[in-house]
Amino acid sequence: MKRLTTILALSLTVILCACAGNKSEQGSAQQSNSENMKKKTTLVAYFSATGTTKAAAEKLAEVVDADIHEIQPETPYSDADLNWHNQQSRSSVEMKDKSSRPAIKNKVENMNQYTTVYIGYPIWWYIAPTIINTFVEQYNLEGKTVIPFFTSGGSEAGETMKYLTPSAPKANWKEPINLTGKSKEEIQKLVK
Repeated sequence: MKRLTTILALSLTVILCACAGNKSEQGSAQQSNSENMKKKTTLVAYFSATGTTKAAAEKLAEVVDADIHEIQPETPYSDADLNWHNQQSRSSVEMKDKSSRPAIKNKVENMNQYTTVYIGYPIWWYIAPTIINTFVEQYNLEGKTVIPFFTSGGSEAGETMKYLTPSAPKANWKEPINLTGKSKEEIQKLVK
């Protein structure tokens, strides 16, 4: 009888341990699936020299429920670099040379997970700053929907697409959206 009780106790212990282990594995699998489902498929990447485009990007990311990534130049732009009245300023020199590709110090590590990428920038000389070409050329955007957005002191997109699309010719480019001074409600209407 004592032996039968011991065998039953051991069997019950083995069964309980197996069930607990199985539940633990199921819990881990559910957590992993939950984490995968939380991954966003939309990215808002932006370059902002003065903070204006950053503000627009933050609103846009909230409206479209996207991850956000700041495109940071390896060498930050100073006020003198941004002086468009000075033909020798860094921004003036870069924008005259359409092949200029200013270095970027950070990357999007998980670009493959995104199917839609909004790319934001201030308008410089009626086009996107060449650092945007640097960003676009770092990734394989083939088949991704790429939606440029911009801020400006009064200029429209100009020839932005003429100079951006060759940097990712197999992306599904959309027309640029002007987000200068737009509220979240206005942005919501524009992105629909």
